[in-house]
Amino acid sequence: MEIIRHVKNIDKNFWFKLDKHLSEAEFKNKVRDKTGYVLLEGDIPIGILRYGLFWDSIPFCTMIYIVEKYQRHGFGKKLMLFWENEMKLTNNSIIMTSSRSDESAQHFYRKLGYRDCGNLIIDISKFKQPSEIFFIKEI
Repeated sequence: MEIIRHVKNIDKNFWFKLDKHLSEAEFKNKVRDKTGYVLLEGDIPIGILRYGLFWDSIPFCTMIYIVEKYQRHGFGKKLMLFWENEMKLTNNSIIMTSSRSDESAQHFYRKLGYRDCGNLIIDISKFKQPSEIFFIKEI
């Protein structure tokens, strides 16, 4: 049985096993602001989702990650749909996310009804990466 709940301080070690991009200060903000979720299978944590606000108003999923052993079993979809419903309950009408163009996550988002709405190309040598595809969805 899956449980999805807001991230707590006790999740810190698990969180940082999956999320190599978030600072400790931002983790504390995610806990405080309730802008992160942990997915548990029984009492075993198996996934995370974090979000922020694009233009300070549009919920933007900045990361979703499911432990590899549990990937492709519908857990990511359940976590995204949970987040979408939470955003709907807080009177949001659109949500966003993104994926690098060389990642398969783009196909996952499209299957969930997200549509492409632009991309970002960072070509500064120190930060160079494949283009980032932005997705939007009306909820």
